[in-house]
Amino acid sequence: MSDYLTVNREAWDERAPVHAASADYALGRFDDPAYVSDTVAFDRPRLGDIRGLRGVHLQCHLGTDTVSLARLGARMSGLDFSSVALAEARRLSDRTRTSVVFHEGDVYEAVTLLGEARFDLVYTGIGALCWLPDVRRWAHVVAALLRPGGRLFLREGHPVLWSLDETRRDGLHIDFPYFERPQPTVLASDTTYVTTDAKFVNTTTHQWNHGLGEVVSALLDAGLSLTQLVEHDSVPWNALPGQMEALPRGEWRLRDRPERLPHTYTLQAIKRA
Repeated sequence: MSDYLTVNREAWDERAPVHAASADYALGRFDDPAYVSDTVAFDRPRLGDIRGLRGVHLQCHLGTDTVSLARLGARMSGLDFSSVALAEARRLSDRTRTSVVFHEGDVYEAVTLLGEARFDLVYTGIGALCWLPDVRRWAHVVAALLRPGGRLFLREGHPVLWSLDETRRDGLHIDFPYFERPQPTVLASDTTYVTTDAKFVNTTTHQWNHGLGEVVSALLDAGLSLTQLVEHDSVPWNALPGQMEALPRGEWRLRDRPERLPHTYTLQAIKRA
C-alpha cells in the first residue's frame, strides 16, 4: 500500500488529457460565462449563496467544479496531486478568465500547502474519497482548513454504489467492501469513465470505500457538526453500464426500481467554534 500515491497518480496523469478532450467533460461549454458544471448545478440549491466566500476544492481534477464555484462568486483555490490534471485546470481557468489559484499536492498535506483555518468553504466532489485510505485523517484535514463556522460541502458516490460490481449486467451484486479496510481494493482497467477509444498503459489503481457512518463519525470526531445529509437516486455518470437510464443535466439512474439503490449523497457540516 505504501506506493498507492504513485500508482494512482500515474493513472490520473495518463487519463487527464483524455478527460479534458472528451465530450463528457465538454470543456468548450465553459466559453459561455454563465455556464456551471452539471455537478455544481445539481447541488446549487443546497450550496446557497457562496458569493465572497473563500473556498478550496480538494481533489479538483480538471477544475470544472472549481471554476463553476468561482463563477458563483466564491474566491476559489483548487488542490490536486496530478500535475497533468492541474495543467488542464489552469488552461481552463485562463481561457475563461476565471480567477482560481491551483496547488499541486496530496490532500493529506493540504494544511501545509494552503494554510490553517483560512477557508469559509471546503468543497469535495464526486469520486474523491475512494482514493484516500483513511477517512478520519481526511476529516481532520478538512477541520484544520476551515475557520470556525466554516462549512464542508461534500457530494459523493454512495458507499453502497461503490460496493457494487459495475461489470455485471444481471442485477446488483455487492462484491467489494462497504466499510473502510486497511488494505486497498486493487483494480485493473485500461479504460476510463468517459467515452473514448483510448487504451491506457497505467491500468492499476488502489481504492478504498468508506461507509456512510464512518464518514459522519470522522467529521463529528474532528469537531464538525452535521447540518445536512441527503441521499439521492441519481449519479453523474453511467455507473452501472447496461442497467442505467440517462436523466437531464448529466445524471444517471438505475432503470429497474431505482428506489433500491442510494446512488449518491450530499453532506454538509460546520466547524464548531
